[in-house]
Amino acid sequence: MIAPLTNEIRAQNQSCRLGVLVTMVDVAGSDPVLAAWSPDWTATQDLSVHAAGPLTDGPVLVDARLLRRGKKVIFVAVDIYDGHGVTDLDELQASLDGTCAGQSPLTLAAKSLVTFTRIPRTGASGMDEYDPKKWMGAVRNRTSDHYNEAALDDRIGLKVCNAGAGIVEVALTPYVGNSIGTISGGVQAITMEAAANAMRPGMTATDIQIHFLSQLKVGPSRTRGTIVRDARDHSVVLIELLDAGAGDKLLATATLTLQRLS
Repeated sequence: MIAPLTNEIRAQNQSCRLGVLVTMVDVAGSDPVLAAWSPDWTATQDLSVHAAGPLTDGPVLVDARLLRRGKKVIFVAVDIYDGHGVTDLDELQASLDGTCAGQSPLTLAAKSLVTFTRIPRTGASGMDEYDPKKWMGAVRNRTSDHYNEAALDDRIGLKVCNAGAGIVEVALTPYVGNSIGTISGGVQAITMEAAANAMRPGMTATDIQIHFLSQLKVGPSRTRGTIVRDARDHSVVLIELLDAGAGDKLLATATLTLQRLS
């Protein structure tokens, strides 16, 4: 998967936002899983992204591969690269395969590991025709007819309720919903990233480990945060995501590492 790095998805340090990387990893990683498990569907269980270097030029390039397949879970390994201005797919593919003429234009920006769990196809509403096996080897564009210049947090309807406590909210709307009726994993990651950044202004989230535990039923989704470690150059924050309209049912937990801006 390849996507442009626009100002709307940059973090304070001008790198691609961590929540956007999680979103791309989640989407790119799910297609080979759906192809392997067809006709069943899948849900993300655990996801981690660990920074390896800056991603400031773009485009963002995500390379996902099946790591291990079981009856109920599949593990997907993902490498994330900075394309440094290269958008030609053949050139990028040659760089990934190690067959490019000359030095590769790519630099590794992050590594990720995702665990997907198997669920019945009936759990995904309106996705009967979505079958990645049908377009293996084909290039597919997932672009919108309407370009939204709003900042990412505004686009998903994120509200900061208490920055110091890491409390932010996002309502369940069609824009942020997914095929199984809950807020998409990527938006959950963006929400938890925003909560961590609110708790530690002047820092940028670079690493995340997420455990998805349940689905949002009522909403809004609401976070609460705990500082795990504070150091001179970094912080580690635990963020919990709750269903505020369902008795604060726990939806997901995430541990984030934030680095101080230089």
